[in-house]
Amino acid sequence: MPRPARTLAALAALGLLTACAEQGGGGTAGSTDGDAAAYPTEEIRLLVPYGAGGPTDLTARAYGASLEEELGQTVVVENLPGGSGATATQELIAAEPDGYTLSLVTAGTLVLTPLANEVGYTKDDVTAIGIMAEVPSVLAVGADSPYQSAEDFFAAARAEPGRLTVAVPGASTPQGIELQRLREEYGVEVTAVPFNGNAEMTTALLGGNVDAVLINASSDVTANIDAGEFRPLAVSSEERLSWLPDAPTLVESGFPELTLSGSTFGLAGPAGLPEEVVTVLEDALRTAHDDPAVVEQVGEEYIDEEFRGAEDLQQVLDGTQEVYEPLLGS
Repeated sequence: MPRPARTLAALAALGLLTACAEQGGGGTAGSTDGDAAAYPTEEIRLLVPYGAGGPTDLTARAYGASLEEELGQTVVVENLPGGSGATATQELIAAEPDGYTLSLVTAGTLVLTPLANEVGYTKDDVTAIGIMAEVPSVLAVGADSPYQSAEDFFAAARAEPGRLTVAVPGASTPQGIELQRLREEYGVEVTAVPFNGNAEMTTALLGGNVDAVLINASSDVTANIDAGEFRPLAVSSEERLSWLPDAPTLVESGFPELTLSGSTFGLAGPAGLPEEVVTVLEDALRTAHDDPAVVEQVGEEYIDEEFRGAEDLQQVLDGTQEVYEPLLGS
């Protein structure tokens, strides 16, 4: 696939800058200008903070294949689950800021996890590159569950506080924190059970190990709904979802503030990533966003019509911090 004009122009400009630097004796000590201008010249690691088989993994692999074609270098997707995203993020921030270690990130991994736990990083320790997908959450039960509706489920939760168990993809993910808000702001208590992503949560629900899941409503989950294995009770979006039209929103269920448990999947590098590298990656991500193969694999409903880049991802992270810091900050 040919590079977009912006990417070619950026690379041409970088080549000119490199030539000028070489003629002028190079940059300052420790400068990576020359390396940035040649970027990329070797394989790229793309970390995923959750296990294989879930929506983050699917999104990373779809985009990774397109980035590989666009950048002309191998992109190796590496799953590093654990710590509500902290394991992969710690690996990311420890890497050299040269563009050869990147990660799929979410507001949960970069904002909520460090607010709720001492993990040694904040959102300011990464460089935002752009948004890949946005996935709302769905509260669902198994096909044999006694709860036929959100009304049934929440009535049971009110009657016996803490008895119902709800799987979430990590204790300090948006889903986990929204269940905390459910208790603190609405007096409805369920027990959150953290797992490492959709695949583990699905196994737990189908095996009868939890009563429900508050899970990303990605294609793997909607497939289970279509197959009759999951029964959707409510969705986290402000309005009903076109692909789950019969599932009411949590707003309709009496919880008007609980609209933040969806996930924005972004791409980021370590803090200090050279602007030239960010430009190349942002443009390559833009091309991937418009790649029909990516749209088909990730799902058209999860990819915005208009590409949103580094500035937009940063706004998502900053906005999430603003909402949740009063609740989770010390």
